[in-house]
Amino acid sequence: MRLSRTQLIAVMVAVVGIIFFSAKAVIVKLAYEYDVPAVSLLLLRMSFALPVYITIALIKRPSSPEKITGKDYLWLFAFGFIGYYLASLFDFLGLQYVKASLERIILFVYPTLVILITWLFFKKVPTRVQVMAILLSYAGVFITFSEELGVSGEENVLLGGVLVFLSALTYASYLVGSGYLIPKFGVVVFTSYAMIISCVCVVVHYLLTSYDNVFSYPAEVYWLGFLMAMISTVIPSYMISYAIKHLGAPNFSIIGSLGPISTIILANIFLGETLSYLQIIGAVVVICGIILVSRKK
Repeated sequence: MRLSRTQLIAVMVAVVGIIFFSAKAVIVKLAYEYDVPAVSLLLLRMSFALPVYITIALIKRPSSPEKITGKDYLWLFAFGFIGYYLASLFDFLGLQYVKASLERIILFVYPTLVILITWLFFKKVPTRVQVMAILLSYAGVFITFSEELGVSGEENVLLGGVLVFLSALTYASYLVGSGYLIPKFGVVVFTSYAMIISCVCVVVHYLLTSYDNVFSYPAEVYWLGFLMAMISTVIPSYMISYAIKHLGAPNFSIIGSLGPISTIILANIFLGETLSYLQIIGAVVVICGIILVSRKK
């Protein structure tokens, strides 16, 4: 089937957005070379992104304000806390111990977690194909991760893998739970509100637990924080929303499989990370499983 001009543009936007998102783990690893604590780095990311989301929140209005109740705002806070604060925190903590390419492969399994959470809480039984796809995805993660444990021999690698998996789990929980709020607020407004809530949570976390001076780092750290906020957070979030709108989620999920691949390439270029042939096979298995689980019946 021939793509229309709008769809072709959406494909190009999706590819660029995915590459930008994939660069986040690489930027975090580069910042860690300056001995920046995870919470401080997360604070820089959120602080640079916050003005953009506040501006959008002031300009845009919810899609259906008459349907929004006080309880909805409480749920909004909960989903902002879970989906953008906890998920980001676990991810940044995990990246202290695992390769950027391995982090992306583990995070990529979140669609399987969405299906499992939906099954557990909403009794929506997955299809046979979905079950096979889930098993395939986790087999790929096991292959990749077990090989990494064998290569590094570090116990912290296992800790990092668990933390990144918790990031995927909290983000999947956010996707499942926020589904009924997004039609009321709209995607852009909901994302902006949730990110503002997340930033407040990060600031509180920093004030309660950190003893470093966030203004004392080399200039390179702030440039990396700015790039992380703009290139790997704000810009791709809207690019991907545009792509999903014009291509549909199932088609976008196929393009989204470029995420782990682009991270592996970027990590090799900027960090010198390499994966063994067995780990590459594991990554391909994960990607195939996610494409299969994301397809329509």
